[in-house]
Amino acid sequence: MPKVLVPFADGMEEMEAVIVVDVLRRAGIEVVSAGISTNTIIASRGVKLVSDSLLSEIDPSSFDMIVLPGGNQGTKNLNASPLVSEILKNFKKEDRWIGAICAAPNVLLTHSILQNQKFTAFPGSVPVDEKYTGSRLELSDKILTSIGPGSAFEFSLKIVELLSGIEKRKEVEKNLHLPS
Repeated sequence: MPKVLVPFADGMEEMEAVIVVDVLRRAGIEVVSAGISTNTIIASRGVKLVSDSLLSEIDPSSFDMIVLPGGNQGTKNLNASPLVSEILKNFKKEDRWIGAICAAPNVLLTHSILQNQKFTAFPGSVPVDEKYTGSRLELSDKILTSIGPGSAFEFSLKIVELLSGIEKRKEVEKNLHLPS
């Protein structure tokens, strides 16, 4: 069974965090949400979320993928975490999956995870260059990026497909009754 780590930080975008965790769990993927400094997170719209554990208490080497939720302040908090930086660098070095949505690709840029790879992010949240596509989703090597909260289902379903196959994605997608 694939295993995904989702770091939670104060100021993160609620929808991006919760939709990712929910959709992946519907697919039978083991997901661990881990607060970077506390278990109770106050998200960008004031919603309180409780993480499964603290990031400092988990073994990142046991995960197949790390997924960073966006949100302006959440991204700043993830960016400031030396532990998040260390985990991302190890995932990149070990060629494991990395995902980032909305403003979170900033973390990948800051810590030199995105190197000569196409990516997308929330418009205006990252420096625009020839590698920024503005697409809803962008997959480059083993890094999946997505544009924002409105793409959270597409992003999550793509993760299901990458980790569990197209048939599992179709099964989960059918039961979500998303618009075509």
